[in-house]
Amino acid sequence: MTNGIHLLVVDDEPAIRRLVRGALDRVGYNVGEAGTAGEALSHIAANKPALILLDLGLPDRDGMELVPLAKQAGAAVLILSARDATAEKVAALDLGADDYVTKPFDTEELRARVRTCLRHRNYGLAPKTLIRVGKIEIDDDRRSVSRNGEPLHFTRKEYDLLSELARHAGRVLTHAHLLRTIWGPAHEKDVEYLRVAIRAIRLKLENDASDPQFIRNELGIGYRLDADRVD
Repeated sequence: MTNGIHLLVVDDEPAIRRLVRGALDRVGYNVGEAGTAGEALSHIAANKPALILLDLGLPDRDGMELVPLAKQAGAAVLILSARDATAEKVAALDLGADDYVTKPFDTEELRARVRTCLRHRNYGLAPKTLIRVGKIEIDDDRRSVSRNGEPLHFTRKEYDLLSELARHAGRVLTHAHLLRTIWGPAHEKDVEYLRVAIRAIRLKLENDASDPQFIRNELGIGYRLDADRVD
């Protein structure tokens, strides 16, 4: 149920705004539109949207500049852009964007990404100590992990990494974010630390670690725990 949740589509192309609005209107969202950064900021101040679908190529301001402003206003941010360079995606995600979808896009996938972004928006309201993703259960109070009720052993770093991914299930977390959060700022570029820990987690959670279905690699960007594939 969407319950008329208010979303804002920010894109300078009217055809794209109509397409996105139509795809989201049909499932019950209340969707506003803005064609410039200035219009978007006015709309955000007046209407407090839960989620902003943001193009980066705006005529009056680079959309990247709106990401932290939207986050400060309490909105989730889904980038919807033709820019497909890895560096652009990493920059947007590191600024706080919840997800990044490259044009052209499939409307069913877009709706799924919107649902995930809206779930993330709620994480900051009530921190969870018990996280369930499929048949995986992560208990932050006990620092324990189980699958189908069977306890699994994780090192401290492995546990912290899995917990961070699970609390943002469905969202891409960049290499830099994970390294800063788990290993500290001095290790922000030590990607091999991250690869080793991810490999160890996959060996414990995946049916086939060589074909991971739960912790997905976003090439050159980071990792995503796929909440819909954990079983």
